[in-house]
Amino acid sequence: MNPNFVPLQSYQGYPEDEMGKRAADFYREMDRRRTIRQFSDRPVPRGVIEDCIRTAGTAPSGAHMQPWKFVVVSDSAIKHEIRDAAEKEERDFYQRRAPKEWLEALAPLGTDENKPYLESAPYLIAIFIERHGKRPDGSLIKHYYGTESVGIATGFLIAALHHAGLVTLTHTPSPMGFLNRVLERPDRERPFLLLVVGYPGEDASIPDIKRKPLSEIAIFR
Repeated sequence: MNPNFVPLQSYQGYPEDEMGKRAADFYREMDRRRTIRQFSDRPVPRGVIEDCIRTAGTAPSGAHMQPWKFVVVSDSAIKHEIRDAAEKEERDFYQRRAPKEWLEALAPLGTDENKPYLESAPYLIAIFIERHGKRPDGSLIKHYYGTESVGIATGFLIAALHHAGLVTLTHTPSPMGFLNRVLERPDRERPFLLLVVGYPGEDASIPDIKRKPLSEIAIFR
């Protein structure tokens, strides 16, 4: 079957001086983004979350399979269940399974197995990778480059939430299979990341750390 192509009409170009300003402005905005662990329970309009997820859905994906599912949780009982399950896995990780080197790397950030933000934040967004999609006849089709595609979409989502004036925390309890059970997701979906979303609490604080400069993260040939 021949693919159907249409003319590109959505591209918007800019003069070089405006292009440079837009790039610099966006960098400055994203450089303000920080991960936090103290969230306010202040409600967030659902429409804001919906538009940010729409933005995530514009990400490129392997063969345009769009292998992502975003499960948005605001129900307090479900958040409590997620917290209980996540803290159980985290206690086992910190007390038994975590390599010494990893615990030493985490020490400056002050993280431990206690995750109160999983209940205090107004939204949790559980992000899943679809291992297989479904054809119109119900048969399954394998999704390729699922991890890469969902990783890009998650980056879009974090940027969109920050741009909207919210803060986030990326949480990856290990293992995360409990999310399938709690959120009633099928086996063909695999948990990728749990994103905590909301406003910063009045007690919000961040570690005094610096990002690597351009010279350490980019090579131009």
